[in-house]
Amino acid sequence: MFAAFAKKNCPSSGGDENIEPLDATPRRFDTVYFTSLLKNKGLLHSDQELFKGQGTASDKLVQYYSSHSSVFGKDFSDSMIKMGNMMPLTGTAGEVRCNCRKINN
Repeated sequence: MFAAFAKKNCPSSGGDENIEPLDATPRRFDTVYFTSLLKNKGLLHSDQELFKGQGTASDKLVQYYSSHSSVFGKDFSDSMIKMGNMMPLTGTAGEVRCNCRKINN
């Protein structure tokens, strides 16, 4: 994976000036992120989990988005609007769960 390459190029100690972009094309809105996953070059392990090459639903989505940039752009835009319209609970109206699968007691 790309993370192994990045680890070799970053010293094990000393400062935070060693910056690695999370995307190969950080100044462009494109599908290079998905094509990198297809080549097993996801930067983070969690990124590469989206594509394992086993024919899963997420594998198919990564493959589709890698070659359909306009669909990815529309889906991304729609998702950002949905997230912006979410009304998170604040103050005493909600809780941070200790275990995400069940309500705190």
